[in-house]
Order: sequence, then structure tokens, then C-alpha cells
Amino acid sequence: MRNLTYYVGATLDGFIAAPDGDHQFLMPYVGGDFLAHLCTEFPETVPTPGRAAMGIADAPNKRFDTVLMGRGTYEPGLAVGLTGPYAHLRQIVFSRGLTESPDPAVEVTAADPLELVRELKRQDGLGIWLCGGGELAGRLLPEIDELIVKQYPLAIGAGVPLFRAAFAPHAFGLAGSRTFPNGVSVLTYRRTGAATDGPATG
Repeated sequence: MRNLTYYVGATLDGFIAAPDGDHQFLMPYVGGDFLAHLCTEFPETVPTPGRAAMGIADAPNKRFDTVLMGRGTYEPGLAVGLTGPYAHLRQIVFSRGLTESPDPAVEVTAADPLELVRELKRQDGLGIWLCGGGELAGRLLPEIDELIVKQYPLAIGAGVPLFRAAFAPHAFGLAGSRTFPNGVSVLTYRRTGAATDGPATG
């Protein structure tokens, strides 16, 4: 069965973006050994337009062949004309307000995220990457098998949380960690308890 991995950048205080959804304040940390690690270990998570610049335009997908996004994660690229940010993956956007897809390669759905992910897990293929955001992650928390956090050495006080959900503990164990000279740590957690259909907000 395929796994669902929430692979995301976050601050020390657990935010994945500023209150307005912007995450450009993280970009100064994306370079050197850390950037080389991203391109080598997770080439499919580099947006399609940036793959050529990184020298990985033809790199095969190593871990994922499907990416899931909430509308808030998808919109910034769409605003600058990037309708298919991960054209090398199957792209699924969850939205109740966006009724038509602006790109034939992007699937827009109002389906229940939990039901759709369970269906995807039963299909053959590589892993499923949950790209963001916090609301979608909160709804999918019962089905997240792995959490990989690129933890940036910043505290911002407020913003979009890693998860936006009702109180319902889910146990994960630390399976690996690596810290880079720029202070970024990549922390890998795997679920240690059974997934449940606990309450979540959306």
C-alpha cells in the first residue's frame, strides 16, 4: 500500500507560512548543502520550472508520483501564471471554491480528502506527497504515515500552522534527522500509532 508523506518546511514555532500565506522569508536558507540535499533526495519536490536550473530536469521521481495541495498552497503559483507547478507528478488540488481547473494536468476536486487519499493508497505507484497547507494537513492527519519537516531556525510568532485541526493526539516517532551548516534540520517522523478518524476541522 502507498504511503502519505507530509513533506513541508516549518519554523521552530510550527508555522509553514506567514499569516498571509507567504513563505519567502524562508528562501534565504535554501542553498548550499541543504539545497543539494533537496535536489538529490527529493528531486520531485522541486517545482517543474526550477528543475532545469538545478540540473535535475530529467531526474526520475524517487519517492513520490502524486502531489496533494490545498487551494491556499496552489494559489500563489497560479497568481503568477504557474498553473501546473509539479508537471512531473500527478497534481491534485482540493478546493470547494475553484470549480474548474486552469490546467488540464491539474485535477481540482471537492471530494472528501480522507476518502480520496484512502482510494489513492489502494492504487499502485510511488508515495503520495502532501505539499500543504495546514488546513488540508489537519483533515488528512489520520492518514499521514510519515512527516518530514524541514525545520528552519526561525520563530515568527504567528502564521499558517503545520496542522489546523481539532485536538486529537496522533503519535509519531523520530526516524531520522540531519542538520545542515545553515541551521536547517530535516526531521523524519513515522506514525507509531494506528490512524483514527478523529475529529478535524476544515
